[in-house]
Amino acid sequence: MAAHSTEEPFPFHGLLPKKETGAASYLTRFPGYDGRGVLIAILDTGVDPGAPGMQVTTEGKPKIVDIIDTTGSGDVNMTTLVEPKDGTITGLSGRTLKIPPAWVNPSGKYRIGVKNGYEFFPKALKERIQKERKEKMWDPPHRAALAEVSRRTEEFDLSHPSPSQLEKLQKEELQSQSELLASLEKKYSDPGPVYDCVLWHDDITWRAVVDTSESGELSQCTVLGSYRETQEYASLGNAEMLNYSVNIYDEGNTLCIVTSGGAHGTHVASIAAGYFPDEPERNGVAPGAQILALKIGDTRLSTMETGTGLIRAMIEVINHKCDLVNYSYGEATHWPNSGRICEVITEAVQKHNVMFVSSAGNNGPCLSTVGCPGGTTSSVIGVGAYVTPDMMVAEYSLREKLPPNQYTWSSRGPSTDGALGVSISAPGGAIASVPNWTLRGTQLMNGTSMSSPNACGGIALILSGLKQNGIRPSVPAVRRALENTALKVDDIEVFAQGHGIIQVDRALDYLTQHASLPTSHLGFSVTVGAQRGIYLRDPAHVLAPSDHGVGIEPIFPENTENSERISLQLHLALTCATPWVQCPSHLELMNQCRHFNVRIDPMGLREGLHYTEVCGYDTAAPASGPLFRVPITVIIPTKVSDGRNQEVCFTDVHFRPGQIRRHFITVPQGASWAEITLTSHSGDVSSKFVLHAVHLVKQRAYRANEFYKFSSLLEKGSLTEAFPVLSGRIVELCIARWWASLGDVTVDYSISFHGLTTSPSPLHIHASEGVTNFEVSSPLRYEDVSPSVTLKSWVQPLRPINSKIKSLGLRDVLPNNRQLYEIVLTYSFHQPKSGEVTPSCPMLCELLYESEFDSQLWMLFDQNKRLLGSGDAYPHQYSLKLEKGDYTLRLQVRHEQSSELERLKDLPFVVSHRLSTTLSLDVYETHRAALMAKKKANSVTLFPGATQPFYVTALPDDKVPKGTSPGCYMTGSLVVPKSEYGKKAGQASAKRQGKFKKDIVPVVYHLIPAPNKTKNGGKEKDKEGEKEKDVKEEFAEALRDLKIQWMTKLDTNSLYDELKENFSSYLPLHVQRLHQLDLEKERVKRLLEVVSAADLVISQIDQTALAVYLTMKTDPRPDAASIKSDMEKQKSSLLDALCRKGCALADQLLLPPAPQEGASGAGTGPAPAEVAGEQVTSSSDESQEAVVKTLTDTFWEVQKWAELTDSKVLTFSYKHALANKMYGRALKYSSKIVEDKPNKDNMKNCIQLMRHLGWTHCATFTENWLPIMYPVEYTPF
Repeated sequence: MAAHSTEEPFPFHGLLPKKETGAASYLTRFPGYDGRGVLIAILDTGVDPGAPGMQVTTEGKPKIVDIIDTTGSGDVNMTTLVEPKDGTITGLSGRTLKIPPAWVNPSGKYRIGVKNGYEFFPKALKERIQKERKEKMWDPPHRAALAEVSRRTEEFDLSHPSPSQLEKLQKEELQSQSELLASLEKKYSDPGPVYDCVLWHDDITWRAVVDTSESGELSQCTVLGSYRETQEYASLGNAEMLNYSVNIYDEGNTLCIVTSGGAHGTHVASIAAGYFPDEPERNGVAPGAQILALKIGDTRLSTMETGTGLIRAMIEVINHKCDLVNYSYGEATHWPNSGRICEVITEAVQKHNVMFVSSAGNNGPCLSTVGCPGGTTSSVIGVGAYVTPDMMVAEYSLREKLPPNQYTWSSRGPSTDGALGVSISAPGGAIASVPNWTLRGTQLMNGTSMSSPNACGGIALILSGLKQNGIRPSVPAVRRALENTALKVDDIEVFAQGHGIIQVDRALDYLTQHASLPTSHLGFSVTVGAQRGIYLRDPAHVLAPSDHGVGIEPIFPENTENSERISLQLHLALTCATPWVQCPSHLELMNQCRHFNVRIDPMGLREGLHYTEVCGYDTAAPASGPLFRVPITVIIPTKVSDGRNQEVCFTDVHFRPGQIRRHFITVPQGASWAEITLTSHSGDVSSKFVLHAVHLVKQRAYRANEFYKFSSLLEKGSLTEAFPVLSGRIVELCIARWWASLGDVTVDYSISFHGLTTSPSPLHIHASEGVTNFEVSSPLRYEDVSPSVTLKSWVQPLRPINSKIKSLGLRDVLPNNRQLYEIVLTYSFHQPKSGEVTPSCPMLCELLYESEFDSQLWMLFDQNKRLLGSGDAYPHQYSLKLEKGDYTLRLQVRHEQSSELERLKDLPFVVSHRLSTTLSLDVYETHRAALMAKKKANSVTLFPGATQPFYVTALPDDKVPKGTSPGCYMTGSLVVPKSEYGKKAGQASAKRQGKFKKDIVPVVYHLIPAPNKTKNGGKEKDKEGEKEKDVKEEFAEALRDLKIQWMTKLDTNSLYDELKENFSSYLPLHVQRLHQLDLEKERVKRLLEVVSAADLVISQIDQTALAVYLTMKTDPRPDAASIKSDMEKQKSSLLDALCRKGCALADQLLLPPAPQEGASGAGTGPAPAEVAGEQVTSSSDESQEAVVKTLTDTFWEVQKWAELTDSKVLTFSYKHALANKMYGRALKYSSKIVEDKPNKDNMKNCIQLMRHLGWTHCATFTENWLPIMYPVEYTPF
């Protein structure tokens, strides 16, 4: 081992690298150009104002000018107005809030709202707090309660060796308590903190309070104004350490609680502009710059960016007149340089002179993996990630320094339309500040997310210097300076580093020297047809020379004088350094688009990758470097030899750390997967490799056809991977040694192609066809085939039940008063049994930046308006587990033109339900076997060029999932290969996080109506018997039944008295009378009448005959069916009467004698538990005892006919337990009532019973669930 001296100073400059970009030497030269006078917008997960280095600038100004959440995830609906009574108001959480007398509120009115903390806590914080809350607030009291019940049970058992009936009930009470505690522990689910929000206007501005005490003691909470006005923020508590600030919108109707959604945004801000007066080595790149913190990562979507967040953020960037934007976010896009979000970004850059700097993406090492907007949008400066020797030592603690390199994962250009993709590079890692809630001061993060703010901070230094010298540079001028002065690193390809590593000092010198040139503020647009460069990648493109028309157009800054446009006359020289490109030598350019022709002759170029540029220079100032560049990329693919074994082999290939070998291979016709094998020759070094393969398909993002695998290759070891390929197209295969893998290795590797083609693909099976066929052929070699068809989910298409278009608020107005609109579509669906669902909008999904609509966001609610989940453009990330029940889904789509939204008012939406067990369809080799469902297909060996048909039969009707209807379909996949690797290739995960799993042959199974049920034969006969009745009799009975039906609707006795005379033995009449008395508002006064009405019903039923009937195993009588329904009616009427009688008796004991308004409304609703303790002193103790005795008798009587937990009996079981002060049993039954009928009142009863039992911790947690489970309104978008 090398000896390290402890005297060696710590390499501080490697923690947040500034040396390599020239930023450190720049600040030594110009200490005053440290970013002062520059405002950087950080569009990210939000910035923590309490994080280290985020307080002030070098001039003592506030570091953060404003913190805004543009996603809507922090919004609280504040439309409820209240006035205090005796200095208190009732919050929406149900708590009593004490208004401090010192608050100034001339109107006397307060707006209130409620917000669940877990809705805006970052995921990592939520997990930490859930653990802490369980350990501190739940476990100790719960253990104590369990111990107490167990001790009491033991005592009871000892003192009652042979218990009586009543004592058995008391023992059951103790058992119930211990079972309940166990079940509460098992079902434990933490609602998290619930905060009441209060908002008022003090005649000067809006003031807001979030009740962080969670007890209504508002004097203990911090009063905040909007951050922009007051620079105030507060913390949600010492455990959370989550800092928050507020903003108020819509004239007080919306309060936004702004927190950081993750650590990412603070880390990024700290790299760009952190300032530590006492530890200058920890400073960000531009410590003098100010920050506008815009949170565009929606916490509801795990900080995914949304169109809403981005477009609102760009509105704020323009309104705050920001100089720079840093955007360390991005996604793969299906087509570059277009879409509503990109249009808004481009408008800010071109019309408002904002520099937009963004990460290129972390999806390398293959080509054309740059993300959007960083690497695909003309107006955005995309930054790649570079790692230096000092970073390796200081940040990553590598054993040895390696030469500088691009990180393996840094995305590579060119963009699919030929643009270079990466503009410049910067160090892509740093140990920098993170939010307080992480309980760390700093943290290592790496990614192009870190290189972007490093470059952005560097640009802020340049702008700071220019502004102080009175130079107002245009965006194209700064960009040209950066690209023309960047440092090209040897051994790193142009697609990775772009024009090179940003050089801050050189760029400033360039801009000051060339400020007076007539071209200094001009931009130039380069077009090649609809493309932005020349990118020849298809085999057909490189077979012969080709001509390309290139258009060059000068772009003037906004508000340029017309005289200047007229006087533009440029004499340009065009150059290209490679012999295989021919271009004209000169171009005369004025204020219009001029075209010239470029000829590319790829003949004779070696296999692999070739890049060059046609550069345009001003002949009057050639020293200033190119004014524009036309990027040209040509790929000459490797052909696979037409041998027996379709493979390409490479032997003794040497790999240095971070070295990449790219192969562009024309996939043989008919191949469907490839297998790659690596074998190491090095005995002393194990190494890490990345295997990455990409097919580029028009109008499809690279991730749609991507394979990525990070693997370790052991000493002398070997590994094999398989991945899908597209027949006849070019695949790029990258074999990359990981950048931090030490030592040199030598490996052999080979790529072999295999193919089984299925036709048709995708396979559509219509259930009505009965037998469906498909063919499998093996074009390349002998292959074993064993087809299996599995269905994994069923899809339910929905149509909106209503749609509403309206204009949005002041946050949603683009420059020149362009108001944005929204359409909100509401859908509803039934979930037949609990399971996982994936909602999505097929027309808009998979489109984010490239979408022609501003944004899409759906939210899923249960029947009580509780928010269960949300999702946007990428449905696979937002699957939810739902219980059986009915659900409402609301979808918001936004656009500047309401007429565009009008077209969506009937937009279909789908909910995909995952099957709990996958279903398989039977596959046969012949039509005959399929028809007779005889011998199923086994494996078949196909020789090269052979084709074999297979036949699939329909799914049996009893296997079709419940809840489906015509229009629904099922989805799954067909797997054909028998070989392990063939199957593996079919399941190769496309994106690194496994977001986009694709099936090689997707299967869609279209459902048809279910079979018709046969009618019951007995019913027909009954009808014949009925016909013999006299019409008059029928009329009399119909009239009687109608009157009975109306009894409960009319508050009068006359109907009953009239019917009683003629139909005294008609059971339904007495049952209805009982219901009528039991429903009345005056029920409390009529409890005795209810009891006697119930007794009357009971007396009408022959209980012995009923009991005898119910013990019969089979009934041989011809009219058995009608007897059965009659007996079932009798049984349910008897049970109903017994329960209503029991409830009335229990209420006599529970309710105070004076009738209280609304003490217990309907007989079905459980009585309020708070009066359970106050026993009634009746006129005499005897009558009291008599009631108790009758209640007990009824209790045993009920149990003859049903379980106490039967849903019809629950209310009675609950009231009986209450009357006997058996709160454990009462809670058991009331919990069951909540399960059957979840509503707020039923839940409140449970909470009061928990308090009676002394289980305060359970009551507190359940109380916090109330505002979450039963919100007043839908959560705002």
